[in-house]
Amino acid sequence: MACYGMSYLWEHRREGRNDSAVFFACMGGNKRQDREKEEEKGLTKEDPVTCDSGGGKHKLSLFRTVGDVSKVEGHQDVVSAALLIPKEDGVITASEDRTIRVWLKRDSGQYWPSIYHTMSSPCSAMAYHHDSRRIFVGQDNGAIMEFHISEDFNKMNFVKTYPAHQNRVSAITFCLTSEWVISTGHDKCISWMCTRSGTMLGRHYFTSWASCLQYDYETQHAFVGDYSGQITLLKLEQNTCSVITTLKGHEGSITSLWWDPVQRLLFSGASDHSIIMWDIGGRKGRTLLLQGHHDKVQAICYIQLTRQLVSCSADGGIAVWNMDISREEAPQWLESDSCQKCEQPFFWNIKQMWDTKTLGLRQHHCRKCGQAVCGKCSTKRSSYPIMGFEFQVRVCDSCFESIKDEDRTSLATFHEGKHNISHMSMDISRGLMVTCGSDRIVKIWDMTPVVGCSLATGFSSR
Repeated sequence: MACYGMSYLWEHRREGRNDSAVFFACMGGNKRQDREKEEEKGLTKEDPVTCDSGGGKHKLSLFRTVGDVSKVEGHQDVVSAALLIPKEDGVITASEDRTIRVWLKRDSGQYWPSIYHTMSSPCSAMAYHHDSRRIFVGQDNGAIMEFHISEDFNKMNFVKTYPAHQNRVSAITFCLTSEWVISTGHDKCISWMCTRSGTMLGRHYFTSWASCLQYDYETQHAFVGDYSGQITLLKLEQNTCSVITTLKGHEGSITSLWWDPVQRLLFSGASDHSIIMWDIGGRKGRTLLLQGHHDKVQAICYIQLTRQLVSCSADGGIAVWNMDISREEAPQWLESDSCQKCEQPFFWNIKQMWDTKTLGLRQHHCRKCGQAVCGKCSTKRSSYPIMGFEFQVRVCDSCFESIKDEDRTSLATFHEGKHNISHMSMDISRGLMVTCGSDRIVKIWDMTPVVGCSLATGFSSR
C-alpha cells in the first residue's frame, strides 16, 4: 500500500522546498498564539449510563461477569497499561508496582491472576503480539524486557532485555515482519532494536520527551508525539532514519496517537483537551478539530468498520465520535488591529485609539468564521458540532444568527468512566474496551451498544 501523504511531501522536497513548512502550512497554519484565556461554558455531561445519539438511548454498561464483577483489582500502584487478550477472556496488565499480571476469567466469572511476575523497575509501557504470544514491557529505568507466554497463559518465560533508553519508556510497538521492537522514552528519543540479535539498529533524538508512538508496518513510517505539542513523522531504515515532517496544531503536550492505515488518518489527543484528525492520505492538509473533553485526552482508538472514534480523558470521560459524516474544518484565526465587525481599535492599536479618542478593546475570535472581534460583537455562545465544538464556544453575533437548532445536534455521545483513565485499549473484533489508571483499578467495558453494532459479526448499520 503506497503512503500517499508521504509522496506528496517528497514532491516538494525534490523541488528544494522546505517540506515541513509546506506540509505545516497546508495543515492549518501556525499554532494560535493569541488564544484567549477565557472561561467558556461547557455542555453538561449526559447521564453516565444512558445517552441519546439520535436513534434512541443506548446503554454503556460494564462487561458483566457472573456475580456482577465489572472490574479487576489487586495492584498496589498505578496501572500503566492493560491489554485484552484476543479470543480469550483475559487481560494483561503492567503496573508501577513492578508487576506484570495475566488475568483470566474463571468459572466463577471473576478474574484471577494466572501469571504474576515481579520486575526490577516500575513498568511504564507494554506491547503484546498475540500470534507469537510475545510481551514487551518498558520500564522506568529505560530497559525493555521480552517474555514469551505459554499457550494456556499460565506460564511466562523471560527471553531477553533490550537497553533501549536512558530514561522512562513511554511507548512500545513490535513489528513481526522486520523483527523490530520500536520504542519512545523520556530520554527524548525513538529507538528501534533487532529482536533476533538484541542490538540497537537506530536512534533519533527530539527536543523534548517523546510521549507516544504509532507505526505504519507496511511503509515503516513512525509517528512520534512529544511534550512540546509536536508530532514528528519519520521513515525508519535498517540503521538510519529520515525526518519527513513535523505536524503542529496542539497547544499542549501530545498524550495519545492512533494511526489508521486503511484510510490513512492520524488522530492525536493532547493535554489541551482536544483531538485533531490529520488526513495524511488526502494530500490536501485537511485537519478536523474535536473538542468535547474536560481534561487531557489520554487514549484514543478509531474503529474503521463503523467510522467512530473512541476517546478517554484523565477525568474519566469517555466519548464516542461519529466520523462517518462530512465535518467542517475550523477556520484559522484572522489577525487584525481593530474589530472586523465594528472597526473599534484593539488596545495595542495606539494610532487609531489616538485618532478616534477611544479606549482600545480586548481581542476575541469567532470560532465559526475566525474573524477578530471585540466583546460587544461576540456576546453569544453556541455549540457547533459540525466543526467539532461540542461545548458552547464564542461566536460573533452574525454567526450566531446563522446557526440553526439542528446545527447544534451533538455528533458524539459522552459517558462517565467513574475512574481516572490513563490508558485504554480495545478488542475491536469483540467490541470490548479495557481502561486503567492511577486508582489501581482495571475496568472492562462492552462497547457494542454504543458503536451501534456487533463488531464480531462484521456488520455495521452505517
